[in-house]
Amino acid sequence: MPPGQGTTADSDVLVVGAGPAGLTTALQAHAHGATVRVVDRRANRARPSRAMMLHARALEGLRPLGVTDELLNRADTTPEARIHLGRHVVEARLGHADLPDTAFPHLTLVRQADVEDVLCLALQARGIHVDWGVEFHGFEREPALASTQSLVRAELHPAGGLGCNLAEHHVSRFLAGCDGQSSTVRGLTGAQWRGGPYGVEAVMADLELDGSLDEGLLHVAVGAAGLVFLFALGEGATWRMLATRPAAPAPGARFGQLGPPVSAEEVARLVGESGLGGSGLGAAVSEVRWSAQIPLQHRIASTFGASPVFLAGDSAHAHSPAGGQGMNNGILDALNLGWKLGFASSAGTPLPELLDSYGQERRLAARRVLALTHVIFFGEASPHPVARLVRSALPVFAPVLPLLLRRRWLTSKGIRLLAQPFVNYRGSAISRDRMPGAGGWPRPGERLPDGPASVGGRVARLHDLTAVPGIHLLFERDAAPGTLGAGPAFPAGPGSPLVHVHRLTSHPGRGVVAVRPDGYVGYRCGEADPGELGSWLRLVGAAD
Repeated sequence: MPPGQGTTADSDVLVVGAGPAGLTTALQAHAHGATVRVVDRRANRARPSRAMMLHARALEGLRPLGVTDELLNRADTTPEARIHLGRHVVEARLGHADLPDTAFPHLTLVRQADVEDVLCLALQARGIHVDWGVEFHGFEREPALASTQSLVRAELHPAGGLGCNLAEHHVSRFLAGCDGQSSTVRGLTGAQWRGGPYGVEAVMADLELDGSLDEGLLHVAVGAAGLVFLFALGEGATWRMLATRPAAPAPGARFGQLGPPVSAEEVARLVGESGLGGSGLGAAVSEVRWSAQIPLQHRIASTFGASPVFLAGDSAHAHSPAGGQGMNNGILDALNLGWKLGFASSAGTPLPELLDSYGQERRLAARRVLALTHVIFFGEASPHPVARLVRSALPVFAPVLPLLLRRRWLTSKGIRLLAQPFVNYRGSAISRDRMPGAGGWPRPGERLPDGPASVGGRVARLHDLTAVPGIHLLFERDAAPGTLGAGPAFPAGPGSPLVHVHRLTSHPGRGVVAVRPDGYVGYRCGEADPGELGSWLRLVGAAD
């Protein structure tokens, strides 16, 4: 049917790209009422993992989607590290930090391939199968039937230029571009890709070592040239190496993507010069099963999109691997975007404030994460003389490091920092604080911390209560009965299956707090006023 002649949608959301961000967007949108299709240009999901770590905030957000148990089954949640500083070796325990406000008080080492596998299986269980080997070529907007909200007509082709006469047109209410740093979707939106390349590149390799290096641990070697990481998470080999080296990006470099292989001699040089091959450790490279060089850049899109087309994950921002933020930041984008697309798909009217809030919230978050990774990466890998001097001097402090690392508060602060406690949405259009204030609760736009609570005579944790998709209304013990418009009495809720009501007998007061599907507080008030609460629920599409 020609554009503009009463076209109806084939799906509510078309997700382009089946990495962690795309798969999470699909799961979150589907869990909140949207029909979803996912396409990816790759012939299949198999590829070497680039990311190796999940942090607490990502795990918290994924928990309502029912995937965290399987992720943890495949992960190392009690990692131990050996930090090699010249002839000194310092032990660090990175599991079970002193973080009482989360169910995941640890670093979680898990391959990106396992994360994608778990998310794909969860989608399949919901009847959604990724369409592999399907390449996105472009889109155009067109009006919907009997609606002021435009639709997106996407042009899809078999990947690799095969079957050019087999072009398919898929119509959706929304398009989520999760197609990586060289995003086709981003290029077509006109968003500027601000930033630049790093003067170093990453080298990854799966390898075997001869020597006395303890297996099953994370080894970090600190040298003047940079850090070398050896994870016991190789795919097809015992060890996965991640190192950096000075490099000028070649013309046409595919930033963030696996590039040409690196010679076995170069891999051996990186290991040897890190100190792992000397000082009596004898960790000599005996075999390189696979290797690749990865050009690195730091960039952020000038916009994360506007309805009906949005960007998430690496298509919206790119940074170094420092701190293991890439996969986590993409998942947090997706958890934020997905529920909004789900609610907007089910709403009978456009929800501009809800949809605009995605870019408002996540672009600021991405800027803060980019700043964090800049600082960490400078210390880890910068060829700058100051950074090299600091790394060279670290062995001098090796004798006192064990004393510092035994202080759990130091480890806890580091793990908490990587979980992005500095990210909040207080300035968002959908963060509403009403008087009188609800003391003791986070401000709207802040993460709901975990903690004990009593509901109906049983003891639970707050994150147990919110561990199902939807909005959660937490009424304090003495909140007065009332109505939501013409709906039933408080706290029965507005009747939506995606609005859950809990009266906390352990929390004295007359107020109410609304927790968003991504775990952030969206509304709070010291008096449970049905009109004000109903207004916020309508703002986010959770009530008529």
